[in-house]
Amino acid sequence: MHRSPRPFTGIEPEELLLSLAVEVIENADREHPADRVLREVLHREAQLSQPGAARVSRWVFQYYRWRGWLKNERGLLRKIRKAEELAERFEKNPFSLRAEALRAKAVPSWVHEVMDVSDAWLRSLQREPKLFIRVRPGQGRELVESLGHLRKTWLPDAYVYEGRRDLFRTHEFAQGRFEIQDITSQLVGHLCAPRPGELWWDACAGEGGKTLHLADLMQGRGQVWATDTAQWRLERLRRRAARAQVQNYQAAHWDGGPERPMSVLFDGVLVDAPCSGVGTWGRNPHARWTTQLQDVHELAALQRRLLEHVAPAVKPGGRLIYAVCTLTRPETIEVVNAFQGAHPEFEPLPLRWPLPGLPDWSTPTLLLWPQDTDGNGMFIAAWRRRKDAGPAPAQLERNRSSQPGEPASSQTLLGPAERISTELPEK
Repeated sequence: MHRSPRPFTGIEPEELLLSLAVEVIENADREHPADRVLREVLHREAQLSQPGAARVSRWVFQYYRWRGWLKNERGLLRKIRKAEELAERFEKNPFSLRAEALRAKAVPSWVHEVMDVSDAWLRSLQREPKLFIRVRPGQGRELVESLGHLRKTWLPDAYVYEGRRDLFRTHEFAQGRFEIQDITSQLVGHLCAPRPGELWWDACAGEGGKTLHLADLMQGRGQVWATDTAQWRLERLRRRAARAQVQNYQAAHWDGGPERPMSVLFDGVLVDAPCSGVGTWGRNPHARWTTQLQDVHELAALQRRLLEHVAPAVKPGGRLIYAVCTLTRPETIEVVNAFQGAHPEFEPLPLRWPLPGLPDWSTPTLLLWPQDTDGNGMFIAAWRRRKDAGPAPAQLERNRSSQPGEPASSQTLLGPAERISTELPEK
């Protein structure tokens, strides 16, 4: 038996909102991700109230989050209702679901072949994700007062937004005072530790979240090259940079091959590579049911090629950072081992363990789980190019204008310890 629907307090009839959720689910597939279809439907239905649009979104994501439990329900409407019921029960008591059921229903079976699957990770996938923002430098105190509903985290400039407003429609967003960015994505920028005056390459920049963060960390001095395979993503990057009034960057198309769109060498290269996205499955549950084992292995091969093609662009003493929002072995430690075996001119660069509550220690790679960060899962590795393994003098001459001085310490990549708070976040 299903309980009666709760009374709807918004403007639109509940039947209309349910029909929109059904439309999204019916049209979503591997080639048309649910989040993209949802955006298109909500854009078309621009007259919807904010509570109405939020409820449609919640129904869609709950459906995919609890899809493994819905096989015995008939019709999408009943499945949406059942998913809502399961989500509410889980929110009240996460241990109301047995570990055996989570292992059988929360993720596809192939996942167990390529990564460690813990009960804690599976439970984290079923939670409603938190919404993180990155506050622009110097905007924190004023933004807390004007936007409200912000809670500080353990990472500088990273806040959890706990309000109900559509942040994209706020005056503060239009002014470029913050970016919507997951906390582990923000952590990647801090681990790169770019310094003012350096030259960096964000090789797989996408729509530019990490590009803008690197530029901010460099205090507007130096330059970040941002490349991507898709021109439309670079155009969105340009719009974001204009809104944020970030100017110390340059965008260019790059197909991921050995020929680069620039001849200079870099103090740092970030390869935030395309991946299976397993680390984002809590925020993007539809991807659980469209990603396949073959994708993992094909993307791992692409990740290895990307590292091969960017490695020559790192100057002697420069840093190479590899980051993927996935947790599978083929895309993480196996890629790292392959690169290290083929490139003795690069030495592993220790990373400071960033999470609070533990002693200060470093590690050659970081595997961050959603249940520990409250954000996406992320894998990060770093290398430093040995100073005695430099490129030809002609290449160095072309890059003379970008030499900043000594690179970061070979002991700790993260930089000054005060960048990462060791205190628990405020309640």
